[in-house]
Amino acid sequence: MRTLGDPPVTVARAGLGERELLSRMLELYQHDLSDIWDQDLTERGEYGYSLDRYWKDPACTPYVFRVGGNAAGFALVDDQVKVPAGDHWMDQFFVMKKYRAKGIGTAAAFAVLEAHPGRWQVGQMAANHPAQAFWRRGIARYTDGNYTEVHLTSGWWQGCVQCFSSPGKA
Repeated sequence: MRTLGDPPVTVARAGLGERELLSRMLELYQHDLSDIWDQDLTERGEYGYSLDRYWKDPACTPYVFRVGGNAAGFALVDDQVKVPAGDHWMDQFFVMKKYRAKGIGTAAAFAVLEAHPGRWQVGQMAANHPAQAFWRRGIARYTDGNYTEVHLTSGWWQGCVQCFSSPGKA
């Protein structure tokens, strides 16, 4: 667990007891993206996203962010990189609207990146311009501008991918 920033952001690996919290935040995340991510609700009124692999596969790590003890967002990290020569993929990253534009997302992102030293890839869907701007700013700051960007236009996943290295905790 790591606490940083102002307001203080706590970033911790999610435990099994936080699986339902993560699942509910994923629904909010998918709703936020519903105008650019073609998906429909199930009969239960959910978008649905299986978190099973995050508790079964050692290459997958779920994180929960909190501000003042309140859930503020999450990150899902795995090794399913989209461009050759990578170690870590930011599978999903979400900050609740209430906590956006306050530095909370950047602080949480940096903590997650530091927890996984190695070659990173962070991608955003082609139409998700706010996420692209957020990640370009944050990664440029995190790497002192030492990253590359690739645009994937074919295959099952398409969008912008920033590639860079994380030295881990300083």
